[in-house]
Amino acid sequence: MPYSLNNPRTFEVEDADVDVLTSTENPYSLIVWNDEVNTFEWVIETLMEVCGQSQEQAEQCAMIIHSKGKYAVKRGSYEELKPQCDAITERGIGATIEILSES
Repeated sequence: MPYSLNNPRTFEVEDADVDVLTSTENPYSLIVWNDEVNTFEWVIETLMEVCGQSQEQAEQCAMIIHSKGKYAVKRGSYEELKPQCDAITERGIGATIEILSES
């Protein structure tokens, strides 16, 4: 419905390119990297203790990390993920924080 004085809040956009703001509440990912040093048990224990994952979640993450080489085990703000990333690396497991891409 086109804009009118009778209904000033309603308007119609035809054939317009509209940019939609896509905001992400949790724009960062905590990435855990595979290695040939740490055991599955140690990675699982770490994910449970540091990230608060259930045993089943941690086991699934460990399998994905092993098969794909890395996995985003958690999303959140940088401030939330930084201490967890530090705690994981202090245990000898490779971890980084990456910003989510828009694609």
